[in-house]
Amino acid sequence: MTASRDKAATILESTILESTILESWRTSCGVTAFLVARLPAVLWDERIPGAPARTVRMVAAHFHNSRARWIRTLGREHGIAAPALVDVRRVRRAQLLAALRASARGIEALLRLGLANGGVVPPSRGYTWRNLPLDVGHVLAYFVAHEGHHRGQLVLVARQLGLRLPPHVTNGLWQWSAMVRARR
Repeated sequence: MTASRDKAATILESTILESTILESWRTSCGVTAFLVARLPAVLWDERIPGAPARTVRMVAAHFHNSRARWIRTLGREHGIAAPALVDVRRVRRAQLLAALRASARGIEALLRLGLANGGVVPPSRGYTWRNLPLDVGHVLAYFVAHEGHHRGQLVLVARQLGLRLPPHVTNGLWQWSAMVRARR
């Protein structure tokens, strides 16, 4: 191959990787928003069995607040503004859904930063502790796994409280292809 063909192939591979990473994050965010939007109102202020100081509302708000804290930690010095935290005890569903959209964009900005920086989110100065490698693949996997864990927690809590979510909600959590199609 010629140098120009090598460069074109590299650009194409980079573009495909960026598209795949960002679309994967957007799909995961869509699944989280799908669940939050469909949690029964009666469940919102129920206490978590085994953790009575926490409510379903607090776990749902944790999606956004966790994202916002990571955005602040990893993105602030790179010009990525973190959205405001929500009040875990008072946030209303509509407020949380709006906040989730904002924090989703912030994490996407972190992923873009990493992609533009050779596949690695630049480490933050003065921040020595973090529990994940900063390559884009691990950053994406960390956030998707974190949200998947808490989505499962919410489904389980609903069952434990005798308020089992309807099949169209629990099955909808796995309809990732439909989520992708809905965005296009």
